[in-house]
Amino acid sequence: MTVLALILFVSTIQLLNKIVIAEEDDVTPAPPSIGADIPLTYFGPAPSEVQKELIGPQELLRSGNIDVKAGTITLPLYQGKIADSNETLWYILTDTTDKGNAEALGLNWSPKLIFTQDNARVANISSNNTLVFNAGKIDFSPERNLTAGDSPNFFPPKIAKAGSIGDKDYTPLVKIENAGGHVYNAPILAFGKPSEISFCNGNPDYSKVHDKVIKICPSEGTVTLKLTSGFSFARPVLYISTDSSSELAATLEESTFTPKLSLITVGRDDSAFSGVERIFIIKNGPMGKDNPQRQGLNSAVKGEGSPLNVLGGIPTIATDYSPLWDANLGEWTQDAISKGYTSRVTEEFQILGLVKDGWITGPGGQEYGSIGIIINCPIVFRFL
Repeated sequence: MTVLALILFVSTIQLLNKIVIAEEDDVTPAPPSIGADIPLTYFGPAPSEVQKELIGPQELLRSGNIDVKAGTITLPLYQGKIADSNETLWYILTDTTDKGNAEALGLNWSPKLIFTQDNARVANISSNNTLVFNAGKIDFSPERNLTAGDSPNFFPPKIAKAGSIGDKDYTPLVKIENAGGHVYNAPILAFGKPSEISFCNGNPDYSKVHDKVIKICPSEGTVTLKLTSGFSFARPVLYISTDSSSELAATLEESTFTPKLSLITVGRDDSAFSGVERIFIIKNGPMGKDNPQRQGLNSAVKGEGSPLNVLGGIPTIATDYSPLWDANLGEWTQDAISKGYTSRVTEEFQILGLVKDGWITGPGGQEYGSIGIIINCPIVFRFL
C-alpha cells in the first residue's frame, strides 16, 4: 500500500470498531487493514486527530454525545418561555453566528445565518438566564402519516402528513436581542411542564414531543435524537433533521412542518448575502435494501433506509456551511437508466456534472435547480 493510500484510508483506525451505524444506512468506511499484510492495530492515528480538516472521523456538533452505532446524539435540553403566555418550552442549540460561543458551547459556526435574521424569531435572555421568545409555537399532536405510492413509483407518497406543525410565527431561527443580536438555530422539541414531557427511559409520547426524539429527560437536562446519514463531498456524514418549509419534506424527514422557513430566499446558494446551502436529493436512484448503490426517495419511501442525500459545504470541508439546506431534487433520465449509468452519487460536483451532461434533470425532465424547499439539518458527524 502506498503512503498516499495509507493516508486516505487510515481515518478509521482507532474508532473503526465503534463506528458502525445501522445496517440499512451503512456508509461506514472500510478498515485500512483490508488487503494489507498487517493488522488494524499497526496503523497510526487518524489524520483528523492532528488537524480536523484532514481525512478521518470528526465530531462537528461537539455539544452532544454521539452514539454512531445507534445513530443518535444526546444533547443539552434547554428550558425557555413564551413571553405573552409564559408557556414553558424545550429546545436545543445547534448552530450560531457567534464564533466564540460556537467554540465555547461546541456548536456549529454558521456566519451565513446572519442573512436570515429578518425571518428569525426574537428572544431575550432573562435575569435567570432563561431564553424568553417573543412568539412561535408548535402543535405536536398530529400523528405522522407516510403512505407510499404504488410500485414502482413509491415517491411521491399517497399520503404525507407531518407529525408536528409550527404556527405562522414559529421558526427554529432565533435572534437574541440582548446577546449581540446573534442568530441561533434553536429548534423547539416540546412544550409543557417537566412531568408532562419526561420520557427518560425512552418510548416518548409523540403527541407531545418532536418525532426525532428517542429519549427526553428534563430532570437531567438532556434529549436523545435520531440522526440521518448522508454524504458531503464524498464523505459520509450524520445530521439532524428538525424542520422543513414543506409538509412533504417534513413528513419524509420526521421533522416539524415550519411554513415560516419558506420566507427565506432560495436558489442563490453561495452568492453574497445568501443564508442557505444546497442539499442534493435523488428521486429515482438504485433500489434494494442490500444494494450497495441504493439511494433516493423511491427507496426511502419504500422503507429501505435513508435517501442518502448529498449535502454541500460543511464545517472543516468548506466555508459556506448553513444548516438551512435548499433542496435540489434530481431525477435520473430514462436514457441514463436504460444505459445502466445510475449509481449512488456522493459529491456535489459529481451531481452537477451529471446534470450538465444531461443524465440527471429536475423532476419530470424540468430544469435542474432549487425546488423551493428549505430543510433545517444541522450537521453532527463526519466519518472521513
